[in-house]
Amino acid sequence: MQVQGKKPYNEINITPLVDLTFVLLIIFILLTTAAVQGIKVDLPSASSAQTLNEPKSRVIAVSNDGTLSIDAVPVSLSELEAELRSSMATTPDLAIVLRGDRTVQYDRIMQVLDLCSKVGVPSLGMASTRPPGGGA
Repeated sequence: MQVQGKKPYNEINITPLVDLTFVLLIIFILLTTAAVQGIKVDLPSASSAQTLNEPKSRVIAVSNDGTLSIDAVPVSLSELEAELRSSMATTPDLAIVLRGDRTVQYDRIMQVLDLCSKVGVPSLGMASTRPPGGGA
């Protein structure tokens, strides 16, 4: 018995596929821009801060609650050590920029500094903000 009015589909409906593609594109754009901005850290100011313009540098941020991140990726202290060791293996003249929030416990900054010393980081700088109207 044949059902009247029903005919087989000759083409595929791609509207749901296009919708899915646009949603994935929007999610990708949002996640990419969020990763570029990094972690918000309230830096202390320094009167004679120098600019570090190293092309081979990594940024370690310590937020006000003590959480660590390297290049805006949250890590634990042991993960940070492993990441620094692998970076040092590929780039021996690696420069590290430490961005510590002004309200973070001093002990947490010292843990990161000790870790950088233990790994053998050749160049370490601490980020700060310049006071208004100060320095070149």
